[in-house]
Amino acid sequence: MADPKGFLNHGREVAKSRPVDVRLKDWNEVYVPGSLLPIISKQASRCMDCGIPFCHNGCPLGNLIPEWNDYAYREDWGAASERLHATNNFPEFTGRLCPAPCESACVLGINQPAVTIKNVEVSIIDKAWDSGDVAPQAPERLSGKTVAVIGSGPAGLAAAQQLTRAGHTVAVYERADRIGGLLRYGIPEFKMEKRHINRRIEQMRAEGTRFRTGIEIGRDLKATDLKKRYDAVVIAAGATTARDLPVPGRELAGIHQAMEYLPLANKVQEGDFVAPPITAEGKHVVVIGGGDTGADCVGTAHRQGAASVTQLEIMPKPGEDRAPNQPWPTFPMLYKVTSAHEEGGERVYSVSTTHFEGDEDGNVQWLHLIEVEFVDGKLTQKPGTERKIPAQLVTLAMGFTGTDRDNGLVEQFGLDLDERGNIARDADFQTNVPGVFVAGDAGRGQSLIVWAIAEGRSAARGCDRFLTGASDLPAPIRPTDRSLMV
Repeated sequence: MADPKGFLNHGREVAKSRPVDVRLKDWNEVYVPGSLLPIISKQASRCMDCGIPFCHNGCPLGNLIPEWNDYAYREDWGAASERLHATNNFPEFTGRLCPAPCESACVLGINQPAVTIKNVEVSIIDKAWDSGDVAPQAPERLSGKTVAVIGSGPAGLAAAQQLTRAGHTVAVYERADRIGGLLRYGIPEFKMEKRHINRRIEQMRAEGTRFRTGIEIGRDLKATDLKKRYDAVVIAAGATTARDLPVPGRELAGIHQAMEYLPLANKVQEGDFVAPPITAEGKHVVVIGGGDTGADCVGTAHRQGAASVTQLEIMPKPGEDRAPNQPWPTFPMLYKVTSAHEEGGERVYSVSTTHFEGDEDGNVQWLHLIEVEFVDGKLTQKPGTERKIPAQLVTLAMGFTGTDRDNGLVEQFGLDLDERGNIARDADFQTNVPGVFVAGDAGRGQSLIVWAIAEGRSAARGCDRFLTGASDLPAPIRPTDRSLMV
């Protein structure tokens, strides 16, 4: 145990954010650089090294949290980094982007604020990069087997790195012009600067992983041809089919899916555009969807100089404390104020969009909504609550319904789908087609980054066993696992 009295002597402290008026002028990460290191040893000391560490169960990666908390408390950063990487290929991603179900499962959280697990994690990995402790791990010998990985998000990258380190020759195919998937073109720069992706890609290249950008399997290269070229294939194409809003006026100009809007802002930061083709500058912006993607749209609109930003959510406002039906150690649905919400805008709950209204040129100008409530378990409109709000740019951030079916990948491989429309797989993450595996959102449905990495690691083990007859690679989860997370 790091410090038997740590949780008694020290309260919870989290990373400090830069002032709102400062950070809105740039796209850098919102947190003050270096603000965690002076406090992280004390924060790690709050870990109680529980006999049953429920934080392990809260995290699908099975992170060895008490172990690297102890090393962080002692400031043994090399050992902490080794323990961190034992279960997680990319802790700098999860330490910035994961909603931390491990903290919801922290035993200390029963009657005190939980350990700042996520902050400790990101402190360890940032220190490891700064100290040169993150080195390529090239395989000692090659297997002679080849694997194609479709998709370069967290699931695809995790699978590729694991399989490369197992000695296979791996090529990652990405339809976008840069590697990273939604990490690159879905997550705004202010949440995670893309330099973190770039240095991981360089590490993977040094280990032997090959990358092929601008190639969409199913369109640019037939899935059947890809299968002939490689001994195995791992599909990690994500669940990129966005949920739409089929109401009158949807066809008006100025209404976009979040994943049409957000990537363009990222491309400006990459130097592809001077200004984004879709911008919130000077406009009344409405974001439909109250989740993390919606918050990303809110923060992006603020930085682009929106006249106003309103975020709509059809569900009621969550409480600030656990509901009775969400007891510890489950992941509770709580009212959350992200960095984007700290920066301004209005959040409106229990409302549903009825239609859009445009001007004579076909541009959206108004959004009409109505309040809703649950009646006998069903969302029902409340008569007399209709109103309209200004909307010159609308982004739809209502989640995703499954993997892309338009490019022919599913049909060309001849893949079976499950009852939820995801690609079906067995206990080894193998599809109905021998040698073709699936990981991440394409097989699981829309989920969290920790699940994506865990699935990538597990699919890599199944693929390795298919290729060699056995595998020493870890498999943190099974396809049916739901752990404590919804």
